[in-house]
Amino acid sequence: MNKNILLVGVGGQGTILVSKILSTGLLEAGYDVKMSEIHGMAQRGGSVSTQVRYGEKVYSPIIGIGTADILVSFEKMEALRWLEYLKPEGVVVINDYEIPSAPILSGKENYPQGIIELIESKADTRVINAAETAEKLGSDKVMNVVLLGALVKLMNLTDIDWDKAIKDTVKEKFADVNIKALHAGMDSVVCSKTGC
Repeated sequence: MNKNILLVGVGGQGTILVSKILSTGLLEAGYDVKMSEIHGMAQRGGSVSTQVRYGEKVYSPIIGIGTADILVSFEKMEALRWLEYLKPEGVVVINDYEIPSAPILSGKENYPQGIIELIESKADTRVINAAETAEKLGSDKVMNVVLLGALVKLMNLTDIDWDKAIKDTVKEKFADVNIKALHAGMDSVVCSKTGC
């Protein structure tokens, strides 16, 4: 049975890099994988989404509304924007992190309050402070890979050699800190009694 993963964030957060690491690991593990990415106005802090579908045989990279098994949001507001794509029994992973949009920065709008509480009322939600974890590792640039670690744990994909997938995808000098970030992300997930 195919699985659908939707990764959303803001330009510059490393959403696409995570989808490449994810796809590399899944391919190495023998899955058929399709990936689609939408940049929007990413270079200006706009919305970015990547869709990764994997399974025995995948025919299309596109995830429709109400079909994502897991939604990983690198920024809080993006989780709300993409929530309709989640299956009723799907899981949302939210990075408790705010990046103000242009209207908010200009003072025309306020950053919405209560986003996490609203999403928690609608879906099985895991909140992670990936920025804090990344800072402890000495690099705010690995916040994205912390979220990848959480995703790997929640999707029960821990048997895949993610260290190799990271080494195959990122520059050698950044591999070690990214591997640490991945494992820290796995450790940050609290599973329920019925599992992840």
